[in-house]
Amino acid sequence: MMSEFILGKRGQRNIIGSLRSIAPDTRWHWAGWLCVTACFLILAFYGVIAGWSFAHAAKALGGVFNTLGVNQMEGHFTRHIPHPFWPVFWHLLFMGATAVIVVAGVRHGIERFSKIFMPVLLAILILLAIRSVTLNGAAAGLSFLFQPNFSKISAQTTLVALGAAFFSLGIGNGVMVTFGSYLRADTEIGGTALKVSITDTTVAIIAGVAIFPAVFALGYAPADSSGLAFITVPSVFQSVPGGALMHYLLTLLFFLLLSIAALTSSVATLEVVVATVTEEFGMDRRRAPYMIAGVMFLFGVPCALSTGAVPIDVLGMAFFDFVILLVEGLFLPVGGLLIVTFVGWRLSTQDVASVLASDGNVPWYQSGYLVLIRFVVPVLIIAVLLKTILDGL
Repeated sequence: MMSEFILGKRGQRNIIGSLRSIAPDTRWHWAGWLCVTACFLILAFYGVIAGWSFAHAAKALGGVFNTLGVNQMEGHFTRHIPHPFWPVFWHLLFMGATAVIVVAGVRHGIERFSKIFMPVLLAILILLAIRSVTLNGAAAGLSFLFQPNFSKISAQTTLVALGAAFFSLGIGNGVMVTFGSYLRADTEIGGTALKVSITDTTVAIIAGVAIFPAVFALGYAPADSSGLAFITVPSVFQSVPGGALMHYLLTLLFFLLLSIAALTSSVATLEVVVATVTEEFGMDRRRAPYMIAGVMFLFGVPCALSTGAVPIDVLGMAFFDFVILLVEGLFLPVGGLLIVTFVGWRLSTQDVASVLASDGNVPWYQSGYLVLIRFVVPVLIIAVLLKTILDGL
């Protein structure tokens, strides 16, 4: 993340433009195209999942979940996913909302939503976690979440975890490079990267505590499914004291805020592609988000349909799962590898030092950071990728 901030702050453009301006007459900008392609693919499947949150917010508004028992929640979700129309419709609505916010600009479109609504979502998530761990049988969920089973860990597991970490933090795809170009001159990069990483990890752990104890307590299968939150959250809120009205309000507020949280991530991802197209090709800033989001929506339609409505398979897996594996298992780790290699070896030590000290202070971690991105991080990423390839062969 620090490397992406440095690259963006040094280049003052999107990832392709920054690589071109810093290293002209080289092919380093190809790495930028890889990252931009990753952003395009991400929204193709992420928009589908985020569309589920839009759909659940609408259903919560209509009081659908108040009429369902705990045993009916899972069946309700599994009926929604394979529908040939509704997942595509909500995906379209989500991508349209993303484009509208990007047109409004980073400060007015992204920061305004995040500052107001994210603290409220965090408060509800904490409440959900507290209620989840007090359910009968919740201990099994906590054990499932936190007790390691080393026999399950393989190179493939490590690669998936690496890709998931890159995806969660928004690195390896040029997002932080783009936002790095928007940072104020006196922004302290190390501290910013540390705060983002700690916050992201903390919220992820709280979300896990909110979901998995409830999964076991309510008798659901702890499958590897992005739909767990959509099944367990309404069920847990049904057990919160306060009656049907409290359940209705909490469920509605949660899915509304979850939709907004999904929008903040999608806006950041779409901004990478929009910044690239407008800065590199001169496309109008007001029209570019709609055109790009439209193309992303079309590519996402097979993702939406392959979750159940239409059997679209690639290499023996659903198209939806294939795109996720391609992004998290290949594009993001390779993109991250290329970025740290560029910052570590192509940028001079003086360039890195000047950006790190942009707030007027020479950071104590500067030398350690350079050692990490030059020797440790690249070796680890390459080792994971090679081990996975060899295991596959």
